[in-house]
Amino acid sequence: MKLTKPRLSFWQIFNMNVGFLGIQYSFGLQQTAINPIFLYLGAPEDMLPILNIAGPVTGLVVQPIIGAMSDKTWSPRWGRRKPYFLIGAIIGSICLFAFPTSPVLWFAVGLLWILDVGNNMAMEPYRAFVGDKLPEKQLSLGYQMQSLFVGAGILLAMGSIVLFQKIFGAEAVSDDGVIPTWMFYSFSLGGILSISTVLWSVLKTPEIPPSEEELSEINEAKSKPFMERVWQPFNEIGLAIKEMPKFMWKISAVYLFQWYALFVYWQYITPLFMKTMDYGISDAASQSAQMSLTYNIVTMVVALALVPLTLKFGGKKVYAFSLIGTAVALFSIPFIENMTLVLAPMVLFGIGWAAMMGIPYTMVSKAVPQDRRGVYMGILNMMIVIPMGIETLTFGPIYKYLLGGNAINAILFAGVFFIIAALLAFRLNEPKSEINE
Repeated sequence: MKLTKPRLSFWQIFNMNVGFLGIQYSFGLQQTAINPIFLYLGAPEDMLPILNIAGPVTGLVVQPIIGAMSDKTWSPRWGRRKPYFLIGAIIGSICLFAFPTSPVLWFAVGLLWILDVGNNMAMEPYRAFVGDKLPEKQLSLGYQMQSLFVGAGILLAMGSIVLFQKIFGAEAVSDDGVIPTWMFYSFSLGGILSISTVLWSVLKTPEIPPSEEELSEINEAKSKPFMERVWQPFNEIGLAIKEMPKFMWKISAVYLFQWYALFVYWQYITPLFMKTMDYGISDAASQSAQMSLTYNIVTMVVALALVPLTLKFGGKKVYAFSLIGTAVALFSIPFIENMTLVLAPMVLFGIGWAAMMGIPYTMVSKAVPQDRRGVYMGILNMMIVIPMGIETLTFGPIYKYLLGGNAINAILFAGVFFIIAALLAFRLNEPKSEINE
């Protein structure tokens, strides 16, 4: 049955995406504050990749399963996707409040696992939620609005770090196991935002009821024996991979290099400043937070501006050139020793981040059937976390033995991978929609 979706106003699309602010605040802390906490608790630099393996593993397992489950869920009161990202936000909020109280390294690592489960549980249904609500002509605006909130959430996280360091002092910590005061306030703010912003979107945005055909499939799934229902998400994932559009196989190659490089950047930007500017951990973490502040301000500014550009030139070209700009930024950073000038390359990085967080989702949403959008968005996330998992397992030895334990070489290595990702992005063929609107 052909489904006609109503065109939504700008503010309806805005309200729908507000929850991404809290989710991305949490991810912002993971990018910049988690690794310094590990360092404060005594972790050696070459162990940082393996200590971050929680993100790839939980993303690989949680997102596609939750996506498949949400495809087969419907509640007249709570909807299809909203129950999942609301529960995920609650889990994430609890973990954020607990993180700066970590007494030892293993406790912080364990919390990261639980936090990632919550964030991934919230993230995947949210991607599908936006695609469910919007007609095809508004998909680009919807996903670039998510990109705007990605920038805003991470921007707020980084801003909180800078602000609370100024208020409470970015004190040097000489003893392992001591986490500075400013960390408590940044993480507590995240705990509040994680739940409050998602609640805003849940209460402000009703979901579109499933068609009679979809409802029949959902009820049929509910009537199956318990063990069959347990295995159903795994069967859905396997079938979806088997029938996956060719476009998604191509974008997986882009993602392999793009996300490997991003994980290297997030892990080694703080050690980079400890080397190039002779900073301690607190000062280096503060500088990396300012870098994130800068590129996420740019992301907020340009996210919606990319919508007309993608309509005029095509998503593929805008995406590929944005990746090249990101590579140029990473090639520049290690050779700039001025604290202010080092922020300049983040303009290019911010444009790239805005493109990465919006354009691929728009293209994929057009390529997959609506009644399986949840599982395919989960599979798209698998294409993110598999490279991250590969990075956590491989980059420690690469960093130690091939790159000489030098954070400068690590950032340059990431730049090369962005160039490869851009070249592969030029090979993408933008999909024709297979979605009934």
